[in-house]
Amino acid sequence: MIHLDHLITTKPLPEVFDLMQPWLKERFGSASSLNQLGIEARDAIDGARSSLAKLVNASHAEEIIFTSSGTEAINHAVKGSALANKRFGNHIVTTNIEHPAVNGSISWLEKQGFESTRINVDNQGKFDPDELEKSIQDNTVLVALHQANHDLGVIQPISEAATFTSQRGIPLFVDATLSGGWLPIDVHQLGVDLLALAPHRFYGPKGVGVLYKKRSSPVESLIHGGMQENELRAGTENVAAIVGAGIAAIHAISEFDKRFHHTTKLQQQLLNGIRKIVGGIHLNGPEPGSERLPHHLSISTEGVEGEGQALAMDLRGVAIHAGSACTTKSMQIPPSLSAIGRNADLARGTTLWGIGDTSTEDEILETIDIFSIVTSKLRSISPVSDLSKNRQ
Repeated sequence: MIHLDHLITTKPLPEVFDLMQPWLKERFGSASSLNQLGIEARDAIDGARSSLAKLVNASHAEEIIFTSSGTEAINHAVKGSALANKRFGNHIVTTNIEHPAVNGSISWLEKQGFESTRINVDNQGKFDPDELEKSIQDNTVLVALHQANHDLGVIQPISEAATFTSQRGIPLFVDATLSGGWLPIDVHQLGVDLLALAPHRFYGPKGVGVLYKKRSSPVESLIHGGMQENELRAGTENVAAIVGAGIAAIHAISEFDKRFHHTTKLQQQLLNGIRKIVGGIHLNGPEPGSERLPHHLSISTEGVEGEGQALAMDLRGVAIHAGSACTTKSMQIPPSLSAIGRNADLARGTTLWGIGDTSTEDEILETIDIFSIVTSKLRSISPVSDLSKNRQ
């Protein structure tokens, strides 16, 4: 199987798998216990916390909070920060193309009496920092953004936005669940107060999420019970997954340049190849380069449905993703595609491609040929396609 679905998840590194196993077997203790097994578990968690702190250049290891997933980390940041600061106001600023976890959290807060302003983006999916500044009100208590968009791959001007939030003393949360491990992250240079990561998207395990919380940034607890995670997130820690996340962070730091150069080369090869032999292709988001994630492509194809393409590709041994990241089961047009002007037909013809550090040039060449064959066949049986075979 040729795996080009790395945007959705990645295969844990062998080192991650190997180092996790003891914590599922003989080292099964709870970090809350005072016995030797508990001490070993606490030490392992502390080591992983330090590794994740290095990945984002946090000032203190305790600024890293472990959760069950990137989605939980997002929920904790958005809801917890807004609730902790509600005495100062009830207004939130975000964009109209945020991840469902961000949108869902804000929608929940709106039911609790909060209000929000969702700023528009341009035809590449990028927000304008000046528009963001204009949206900030005296009662704004949170700005929630993303470093790179899940559906479009566009990298956002976070540092510029942070200039305005820091001047006003407003907490800035950044969703880096797609970009973590693929883009350099320095929470000080970005100017963020809260940031979420998903280790399973950079060769770590599922079942663990990471929330960076600046020491001075207040956040309410959402899960109550025990004293874990500096009393911010109750529940017995998933030691094995946390250890795996720490190893994935170490590899992300050491392999960043290699990973970046490898995937950008294949990204351009894949896009050029598809454009050359398949007609009616529309790239969503910016061209490969400094404004786009190095391993991300979002392609809308005229005259076909992305779900059909993904299923047909899968039958031929190539894994890609249909539609919008995290919303495959939804029949609605992804807000990100509507925001950049894609009509309903093109939006339905969207596929997401995620290149990995183990992807090869031969796999890309084979994938291009298979995509051409699949698209031509689907168009030939589509009652709505007006693209003839000579467009292939």
